[in-house]
Amino acid sequence: MSKMKMIIAIAGAVIVSAAGAGGAVWWFMPKPAAAAGAAKKVEPDKPKDGKPLKYVTLDKVIVMLRRGPDDSDAHYLSTDLVLSTEASKEKETKENLPLLRSLAVRTLSAYTMKEASGMTVEQYADQLNKSFDANYEHEHTEKPFVQVMIGKLIIE
Repeated sequence: MSKMKMIIAIAGAVIVSAAGAGGAVWWFMPKPAAAAGAAKKVEPDKPKDGKPLKYVTLDKVIVMLRRGPDDSDAHYLSTDLVLSTEASKEKETKENLPLLRSLAVRTLSAYTMKEASGMTVEQYADQLNKSFDANYEHEHTEKPFVQVMIGKLIIE
């Protein structure tokens, strides 16, 4: 009889554990409303006139990061940028790529390894957008693209 009680106890423990695991999976699964909200955020940007945007890439922007006070090694940051632009301004955006590369190098090379490794991709994009906005405002010209996004980011 003791053997039977042991088997029932083990089976009960297995059932309770499985129910707990199933409940945890259910609890942590994304909810349909949250999934729909996340899907809406991923939709491509559209300019004010409702036309879809074109994307222009600026590949292989490589900068040497500043050395920190305790840093003896050289560190590098490499990124590919993606510029969203209206179809009518795609050619102008491509013509501005050398200027944008120079501005990106100036902006990104100001960071130390410690600062760069502590930043998120969104923070890099924000800093580059601010730098580009400031330059076009200083030059009193219209920016030919909507925003810059990070396509790839490597810090070594």
